Formats: sequence, structure tokens, C-alpha cells
Amino acid sequence: MSEPSSGSFPPVEGAPAPAPVSSRRPDAGPPGEYVDDSVPSAPTEIRWQRNLALFAATVVTVFMAGAQYTGGSLLSGWTFAVPLLLILLFHEFGHWIAARIHRVDASLPFFIPLPYLSPFGTMGAVIAMRGRIRSRNALLDIGAAGPLAGMVVAVPVMIIGLYLSAVKPVSPGFYIQEGQGLLYLALKRLVVGPIPAGHDVFLHPTAMAGWAGFLVTMINMLPWGQLDGGHIAYALFGPRQNHFAKFVRYALIPLFLFNLAKFLIPIYSGASQMPLGLAISNSSFWIVWFFVTFAIGRFSGREHPPTDDNSLSPGRRWLAAGTLLMFVLLFMPTPWAVYTD
Repeated sequence: MSEPSSGSFPPVEGAPAPAPVSSRRPDAGPPGEYVDDSVPSAPTEIRWQRNLALFAATVVTVFMAGAQYTGGSLLSGWTFAVPLLLILLFHEFGHWIAARIHRVDASLPFFIPLPYLSPFGTMGAVIAMRGRIRSRNALLDIGAAGPLAGMVVAVPVMIIGLYLSAVKPVSPGFYIQEGQGLLYLALKRLVVGPIPAGHDVFLHPTAMAGWAGFLVTMINMLPWGQLDGGHIAYALFGPRQNHFAKFVRYALIPLFLFNLAKFLIPIYSGASQMPLGLAISNSSFWIVWFFVTFAIGRFSGREHPPTDDNSLSPGRRWLAAGTLLMFVLLFMPTPWAVYTD
């Protein structure tokens, strides 16, 4: 739960701007990966000037977002900005290092600064990849390396942030309720202990950074298309994943309807005075992603690109299953809600 000291923030929505290539996979916040089958897979010279400039701009915008949470100067936002940037860097370089190991030509991450419109000050990053990932082993390694590396940072950040957070009564007024996944709930119970009725954890900016890491990893782990989760699921299930992915995408509609009922029924029963527009906004996360995935599918193709080598080593099968389980542990039925009582 959060009480912003200055203004309110909308849920993270949208997708990175298209790149002039043939197909695309969004990644953390949401980052992405672009694939062009016309270019051979072989590492080329690393160009870093534009990447560094975008990262520097993203540092500023993430510090701006952190200052909103602390209510202080730009530099006071470091308790949010530094841990979030570390999570995103580990995520992106997890993909990049795995790609280089498998000799898949990958650029350095292109970070996307997004002041004011994003509650985190960024839309994450994208990685350009020239050449199709040709084996399921490589596909699994590259797809899983980002989320796993990011969570190596996000979990301790969340634990430290929860230690710094306060448990307070939930009083009437304006507040933001962050999404509650199984892993997040378990860490709250482990660190904070039982929370009395009518109370909640009001997140320290560092805990908010950890939660943001959980959110963007959850989005990326959706087992659809060329998201991280789609790569991992295709590595595990092969072409059958293209069939499973259709059910995953259409499952976003019942999630939207669940949230719509959750917020509208109390209004029409007289139990809530929430404005109708706010109730619809609170319900909109998954329907927005339904249309985002439609747009991604139109741009990059509705089916996952095939691999030439369809074998997956036994150890990687366990890794794939465990990484997909991480999506279940991170899943938030209602990722973001604003309340006015």
C-alpha cells in the first residue's frame, strides 16, 4: 500500500516503440528483444553510445519517480531509483550475457525513459537481436536468464524494503493498493508477521522498487508469444505452445471481468462511494494487456518463431518448469488499484 506524497500514478500500460526489424519480444517493464532472420547469428561489434545516453536519461526519470515517493529532492529518490535500476540492469544483462554465450548477436539494452506517465519513470528496456534463436536450449537459456537474474536482486530488495516499511491503519482517504502475489504475500508474512485487521504495510520506496521488479517480471513471464514466458514455454513444449498461447491470451478477458465485478458490485450495492471512472480504471489492467498482445502479435507474428534444433536437455526441462512456476508465484489478479473513500 502506498500514500504518494505528490500526485497519483497510473498503471503501467503500453509497449515500446517499434524497431525497424522483422519481429519482436517485449521484455521487463516491458523490455523487448527484436529478431531479424535475414541476418546471421554471430556477435558483432558492440555499439554503446546510444545505449549509454538512454540509460543516463532513464536514471534521471527513475530518480524523478523516486522523489515522488519520498516527497523530497531529486537525490532523495535514490532509495527507490537505485534498487529498481539494479533489478532492470540484472534482468537485461541476464538476457544479453546468455545471448553472447550462445553466439546470438545481441545489442546492449536500450533503456526507455518515461517520466510522469509511468509510476516507475521508465518502460524498461529493449534488446535488439540480429538472427533467430536456433536451438531450444539456447532459447530457454536466453529467455530464462533475464527474469532469474532480475529476481536475484528483486527478492532481497523486497525483503530489505519490507523491513523499512511501516504497518499502519488503513484510514479513509486516498491510497494505492499494490497487487498481491503469492510470493509477495509470503515475504510480507515472513518479514512483517501477521498484519492486524484494518492495517496494511505502507511501502518504503525500496519496497516499492522491489514490488515494481515483481510486477514487470510477472508481465514478462506471461507464457505468450515472444515474451520471456513465451520463449520459455516454447522451449519446453515446442510448437504446441502456439496453441496454448491462444488460451493464455484469451484468459485475460475473464481476469478483466473479475476485476470489473470486484469494483462495480460494491458501487451498485451502495457499499462503496468509488467514482465509476476510477472503478473502470482499476479494472483495466488485463484488458489493456489483451490489446497490447494483439498489437504485438500483429507486429511480430502470432506464433513463436520455430527452432532448428528441437531437443531440450533434461536439466533445462526442470529449469523451464521452475521458471514458469515463478509466474504463478508472482501473479497478481489485481495489479494496481487506487481507492478514494
